[in-house]
Amino acid sequence: MKQPLGEFDLIRRFFQRPVQRSPLGVGDDCALLAPRAGMQLAVSSDMLVQGRHFLPNVHPRLLGHKALAVNLSDLAACGAQPLAFTLALALPRADAPWCEAFSAGLLALADAHHCELVGGDTTQGPLNLCITVFGEVPSGQAILRNGAQVGDDLWVSGTLGDARLALDALLRQHALPAPVLAQARQRLEAPTPRVALGQALRGIASSAIDVSDGLLGDLGHILQASGVGASVDIRATRQLLHAGHHPLMSAMALSRLDACTLAGGDDYELCFTAPPEQRAAVEAAARATDTPVTRIGSIEAQHGLRVLGPDGRPLTQRWPGFDHFA
Repeated sequence: MKQPLGEFDLIRRFFQRPVQRSPLGVGDDCALLAPRAGMQLAVSSDMLVQGRHFLPNVHPRLLGHKALAVNLSDLAACGAQPLAFTLALALPRADAPWCEAFSAGLLALADAHHCELVGGDTTQGPLNLCITVFGEVPSGQAILRNGAQVGDDLWVSGTLGDARLALDALLRQHALPAPVLAQARQRLEAPTPRVALGQALRGIASSAIDVSDGLLGDLGHILQASGVGASVDIRATRQLLHAGHHPLMSAMALSRLDACTLAGGDDYELCFTAPPEQRAAVEAAARATDTPVTRIGSIEAQHGLRVLGPDGRPLTQRWPGFDHFA
């Protein structure tokens, strides 16, 4: 009879590997990290809860990817280089095939960013994933939320809204043609953390945040921290929904597409500001990292956030960002 998989067997089999950048890997009471001289540690933690952050039927390999991707996105927003991470994992049972697929997705992304798993915890309980990621950034060069200045351009990387479009379809709030759903679902379940772009924007961007709870909601954090306002051009944001340009999407209401783009969440793109004289530098950073960027508005002295319609006038509609307790 096959012996049941115990906690430490699970760790050794699926999550313990030789480390190369950390002085100590998985298996002791604490992990040890040694940032290089002149560098600061950047630390972030995100939790994913089944039924709240992901659907029960998501493939475990994709879930492993996303669990780390959402944390790497935080490092990207401050321009940090990934170093290592810890994983706290609650599982209903020790399911070897599930763990094998989950760890494959997790560690493939970790290897792509030279980010080592150095510790964590496992326990039995409802499926819950919590990763703490560690990065390093040259002292004084981290891109923070409080640096936006009046007159700065407002930029966004990649595409926005596809993840929310897919989620709503999976929850049967609307129907999507199969090719569109497949395209959008990839953005929901396997986001791309913009780590390289974040590092390339050091010394160029004046502020940044990763878009996890919706563009307007997350942009609001920059505005509050910087003590400024902003205007966003809806003509520019309507170009950011990749699935929205599919020929099979022509029947969907523009208001629904705007809601996905402006307040959808789960995008894990970067929203950042930079002075107008840095436009060429921003575009060069985008080319160097093979990451598209779009200028969507500007920072203003008047507090508040205004979405400008096609005629240039502020729209009265509101698109609140995601809040776990709202």
